[in-house]
Amino acid sequence: MRARHATAAHPLLHLDLQRWRMRLTLALLFAGFAALTARAVYLQVWQSDFLTNQGEKRAHRVEPIPAYRGVITDRRGEPLAVSTPVETLWANPREASPDAGQIQALAHLLEKNPDQLRRLFADKSKAFVYMERLVEPARAERVKALGIVGVYGKPEFRRYYPAGEVTAHVLGITNIEDQGQEGLELSYQAWLAGEPGAQRVVKDRPGNVVEVLERLKAPKPGRDLVLSLNQHIQYLAYRELNDAMQQHQARAGSVVVLDAKTGEVLALANSPSFNPNSRATYETARLRNRAITDTFEPGSTMKPLLVAAALDAGVVNPETRVDTGPGWFVVGDRRITDVHPKGVMSISDAIQVSSNVALAKVALDMRGEDYWKVLSRAGLGTPPKSGMPGEVGGRLRPFSSWRPIEKATMSYGHGLSLSLLQLARAYTAFANDGVMPAVTALRREGAATGTRVMSAESARQVLAMLERVTEDGGTAPNARVAGYRIAGKTGTAHKFVDGAYARNRYISSFVGLAPASNPRLVVAVMIDEPAGRVYYGGLVAAPVFSRVMAGALRFMAVPPDAPFSQGDNRPEALPMVPEST
Repeated sequence: MRARHATAAHPLLHLDLQRWRMRLTLALLFAGFAALTARAVYLQVWQSDFLTNQGEKRAHRVEPIPAYRGVITDRRGEPLAVSTPVETLWANPREASPDAGQIQALAHLLEKNPDQLRRLFADKSKAFVYMERLVEPARAERVKALGIVGVYGKPEFRRYYPAGEVTAHVLGITNIEDQGQEGLELSYQAWLAGEPGAQRVVKDRPGNVVEVLERLKAPKPGRDLVLSLNQHIQYLAYRELNDAMQQHQARAGSVVVLDAKTGEVLALANSPSFNPNSRATYETARLRNRAITDTFEPGSTMKPLLVAAALDAGVVNPETRVDTGPGWFVVGDRRITDVHPKGVMSISDAIQVSSNVALAKVALDMRGEDYWKVLSRAGLGTPPKSGMPGEVGGRLRPFSSWRPIEKATMSYGHGLSLSLLQLARAYTAFANDGVMPAVTALRREGAATGTRVMSAESARQVLAMLERVTEDGGTAPNARVAGYRIAGKTGTAHKFVDGAYARNRYISSFVGLAPASNPRLVVAVMIDEPAGRVYYGGLVAAPVFSRVMAGALRFMAVPPDAPFSQGDNRPEALPMVPEST
């Protein structure tokens, strides 16, 4: 009986156990729903602002608005560097699945290898890759018209230089981010760049801007920069320099044109050059602004500065006679020579025929300090501070360390070095009664400040001597310009290579002023290593000077100061005295 009762009670016990489990499950479910409800209420009520901000961060973005870079113009307002709108094309490989036809069309438009693009789209580990930077808008639209999902465009600016390689070394370049890297683009980066703006936008999941919510900060355009350059004179200088480079198969060359009164750089050209609009032409050797970064021994172009120092010191006057003997003399263990013996000559004659012997004897008769002071005040040994980056100061050792032979050779420009811009600047002192104006690559608005290099009387006397250099019997009749009196000086120097002077490698130069009655322009020309048997400055550099000066005087409408029948400008028609090197 008891056994039957226990057996009958077992199912009831089983049913009670099932009800307990069911109630427990229901209780857990209700507890879970209650927790979720409480959490939802907490988030919606107490955490509403936090969630809103988090949601906006995932849909809203603050994007920069590129600022327009300032325009660079020449002194008359002609544009030399402008920023043009372009697009940068990028892709999200995780979204993109272009077919073979789209790949082929895209490769054609971007001038890329189709296999390279296939690999780009096949790499699904990346959500952002550049396809092409700074693409012109028309081509970017053709790319987007292909309808490839995951290919997008981003507006940017690209720098464009209308004059190309003609003004490349002065202006410099910007990088792919439109930041100045060379030239005035680098020097005046802060002035030109402006300040980018910012805007809040809504983006969809692929990253496309679907709405601009607000402009947080308007972009501030860069400021324009007005240079001292005259674009017409710049073209002229570059053309004539390149013609001379080809004619003489030279290694390199430079031309500098200065306004003699204001110190403004009207032209500065180098060869070889590069095209700043094509990165394929960028080479280290071509990027260098040789007229301000490269130094050379100026040779006989230093003789007028020595004579000015000697005149100021009272050691000589223009008619002082110097005996050059057989055309050579010995200082220590070195022999100083002239090309041809000239016997006894005046200081004016010595400048006209560029006598090493005569000027070396003058240097030995005067204190080294007097010559050093003139060279130092003329800017040798210190950068000219024109505003262009990379300027060098050259080499001018303290006069206390000069030995007699060094004192003698420095009279004709050996043992010191300078840049072509420094050389041109030094000669402005002869145009301004001994005062050298500060040089600048920007258009000067006020009066130029200046440094007195020599006395006014000495400057006028040397200027008269320099005019004789271009006359018959001088070293530079090929520097003449019809209708104008020309004053200048040739330079022909052996190159200093690996610690010694190379026998058959020369620097040919000429620097001059015009019109000599009231100089308005200074033009300096340097040709590095002219090939062949013609290497004198009077034959290589002087003709370049003549053509550049003639065109520049015409562009500036400078009145003539001499008869137009004054000599024949054909080099073969003009007798030239070879200068000593």
